[in-house]
Amino acid sequence: MSRPIPDLLFGATSIVGFTLARRFPTLRPFVPPAAKNDWPALHLEDPTWLQTLFSTQPAQRLIYCHAVCDVSKCEENPDWAYEINVRHIQRLLEALPDTTRLIYVSSDHVFGGDGIYDEKSDTCPISVYGHTRVEAERLVLTRERSLVLRAGLPIGTSYNGRSGHSDWLEYRHRRNLPITIVEDEHRSVVWADDLANRIMQFAASDETGLRHIAATQAISRIELAQFLSQHLQIDLVYDTASRHEQPAPHLGHVELTSVYKGHLYQPLPSVLI
Repeated sequence: MSRPIPDLLFGATSIVGFTLARRFPTLRPFVPPAAKNDWPALHLEDPTWLQTLFSTQPAQRLIYCHAVCDVSKCEENPDWAYEINVRHIQRLLEALPDTTRLIYVSSDHVFGGDGIYDEKSDTCPISVYGHTRVEAERLVLTRERSLVLRAGLPIGTSYNGRSGHSDWLEYRHRRNLPITIVEDEHRSVVWADDLANRIMQFAASDETGLRHIAATQAISRIELAQFLSQHLQIDLVYDTASRHEQPAPHLGHVELTSVYKGHLYQPLPSVLI
C-alpha cells in the first residue's frame, strides 16, 4: 500500500505556521528565503519554482500561513507588502494544481474598528496590512474548493524566540527594553496549539469558502500583558498608550464570531480561561 502524500505548509516562520510544523510532523514546511532554518525556502516570486515544486511534490492539501504581518513595516513599504501578501498568492493560484485543496490562514486585521464580526460582516481594514489580507482572501475565494480561515491573535512559541507576542514581551523584558501596551485594543486571543489543531480539523473537512475561528471572549492588550507576566513568571514593566497615539494603525475592539454551527465552530478557549 502506498504511503499518504504529506500536505504542504507554506509559511512555517509565522506563529501558527511554526506551531503547525512542530505539532504535525507529517506536514512539509517551507519558510521565507531569509529565515535561518533547515526547512526548504519558498521562492514565490518565481513561477518556475512553483511549477517544479507541484510537479515533483504533489499534495492533497496546501496550508498557507505565509505573509508579512508586521503592520508598521507594511505601512512603511506598501509595495513590498503587496508583493508578498498579494502577488505571491496570485502566482500560487496560477500554478497550483486543481487537485490540491488550498487552506489560506488569514487574520482579524481585515477589520479595524470596534465591533463583533462574523463571516457576513463587511471588511473594514484600517492598515496596509489589512488591505492586503482582504485582497488575498478575495483571490483565494475565487478558486473552487478553497477555504479561508480568519483567526485572531495566537499566543505561542516563535521560530526565532522574539517575534511572537509572548516571546516579544519576554525578549524585551530580559534586555530591559521599553515596552508599550496599547490600552484600547481588544482581540480574540487564543493559544497557538489550539488554533493549529482547529486548522488541521478544518483542512481535513469538506468546508469551503470563508470561515471564522472565534474565541470564547475578546480581551484587552493590558489583560493579556498581565496574564503573560504571570504565565512567563516575569515582572513586566510597561507603559500604556492609546492606539490613536501610535505611529502605525492598531485595531480597536475586534471580536470574531461565526454564523455557522457545529463542532468546528465552537469558540476556542481564550488564553485567560
